[in-house]
Formats: sequence, C-alpha cells, structure tokens
Amino acid sequence: MLRSKKTVRMPLVTRRLRDPDINPCLSESDASTRCMDENNYDRERCSTHFLKYKNCRRFWNSVMLQRRQNGVKPFMPTAAERDEILGALGKMPY
Repeated sequence: MLRSKKTVRMPLVTRRLRDPDINPCLSESDASTRCMDENNYDRERCSTHFLKYKNCRRFWNSVMLQRRQNGVKPFMPTAAERDEILGALGKMPY
C-alpha cells in the first residue's frame, strides 16, 4: 500500500509571523534569533539586536496607530509601502 506524502504546514500563527506583509520587523527578529543561536543564548551579547527589534516594533506600531486614526486600511502598511516610507525618511528610524 502506497501512502501519499503529507506536506508539513506551518501553523497559522507561524505563517503570519513569517509573512513580510504582516511582520514589519522580520529581519530584526531573525537577527535576534541568529545572534542568540551564535552566542549560546547569552542575552547580554545580543542586547543591541533586541533593542533594534524593540525600536522597530515601536516605530511600526506608531505608524499603524496613526493609519487607524486616519481611517487608512490596511492599518499595517504592506512591505512595498513600508519600503516607500523608509525611503522617504532617508534613514532607518530605528
């Protein structure tokens, strides 16, 4: 009897966190995780990565709140819109 090979699907929460249109701080999150892996989970050695991630979340959360107040949907800008916003700023705000 042959069994069909099942595809392994990520849980919905994981897929959403890995989606660049939903998670604006994906690269900062990956950098933090990579740093922890490389430094044997020594949090002190990765504090700059954590701070960048925290500031990224803070920045995009403020953008999202402003868009919500102005009635702009989707509340979180897409990845393309975020690139335009960051380009208009001229430098990384976080």
